[in-house]
Amino acid sequence: MKKTHKQATNSPRSLHLYISLISLTHLSHSRNYPKNMIMAKMAFSLHSKPLVLQFMLVILFLLGTRLHAADPSLTLDYYASTCPVVLETVKKEMECAVLSDPRNAALVVRLHFHDCFVQGCDGSVLLEDTITLKGEKKAPPNIHSLKGFRIIDRIKNTVESDCPGIVSCADILTIAARDAVLLVGGPYWDVPLGRKDSVTASYELANSNLPKAEEGLLSIISKFLYQGLSVTDMVALAGSHTIGMARCASFRSRIHGDWEATTSGYDPISESHLSNLKSVCPPIGGSDNNISAMDYVTPNLFDNSFYHLLLKGEGLLNSDQEMYSSVFGLETKELVKKYAADPLAFFQQFSDSMVKMGNITNPESFVSGEVRRNCRFVNT
Repeated sequence: MKKTHKQATNSPRSLHLYISLISLTHLSHSRNYPKNMIMAKMAFSLHSKPLVLQFMLVILFLLGTRLHAADPSLTLDYYASTCPVVLETVKKEMECAVLSDPRNAALVVRLHFHDCFVQGCDGSVLLEDTITLKGEKKAPPNIHSLKGFRIIDRIKNTVESDCPGIVSCADILTIAARDAVLLVGGPYWDVPLGRKDSVTASYELANSNLPKAEEGLLSIISKFLYQGLSVTDMVALAGSHTIGMARCASFRSRIHGDWEATTSGYDPISESHLSNLKSVCPPIGGSDNNISAMDYVTPNLFDNSFYHLLLKGEGLLNSDQEMYSSVFGLETKELVKKYAADPLAFFQQFSDSMVKMGNITNPESFVSGEVRRNCRFVNT
């Protein structure tokens, strides 16, 4: 049975320090550093020492880390003179994609998220494997969950016809994600532009940086903090699951484990939904690729229904439900309740957090990056 993730702590102060340690470790090391090993060693080291000594070690740890230079700035008018039609072009292509299948909106948003959490928003997620480059598409968090590449291909081809060699794939994906949300009822936000496409990808970082469906709350929080995103950003961005689908392999242990333990009282609709989920995703058998909506109430509408499901204990993914049900989720629980009660507050924070995530850039791409002619391959 799947159980809520718990950590042994000696006191509330120790718990607070433990969470702070995870955050500091992620924020202060290079993105190419083997983070999991460092986190485990540092957490054990600090947690086993007196509180005063713990604070001293944290200070020494901070003093020993290197500072990162500020990323190059992005601007709203980056293509105003070189490709003024780009926003309208992307919008029209996304309208066609979402009209043909509303689920395409979620596919593009997920692509953008998975891009930004690996090397920053640099289009690395779009690259195919070649003899000289190992891409991110076959990394475990991506191989079965990422689709929508052809949508970006179509947009890129159209943009190239209008403005050859001008607009990066990274910018196209960022604009397309905004339009995808807007087209299914979500909020609008201005998209800062000027990203370059990377000439590298990282299978390893895709495997370590991206949150996983069965991951515990503290671990997921640390991954967001590592990217410079707050707990508030995490809870708001998780709201994009209101239009997403999940594979059986990602929620099997949840529906056959602690679902009843997290739900609040008997609800015929909830019972019927759980029965349907179990038929789609039996405990054994070759059903890993069967899918179900993460928001079964309004699966094709971007709204705050996702948070209402969490309040009832009906989050499809363990990682989502833990934001409300985890013993460590004091802050996340209040945010879930806030966004369930106030859809405008959710829309505003989601917009702000999407801009913040989209501004995670790869500084190296501004030095060695390019504007790819084909989003799947580095220019030759």
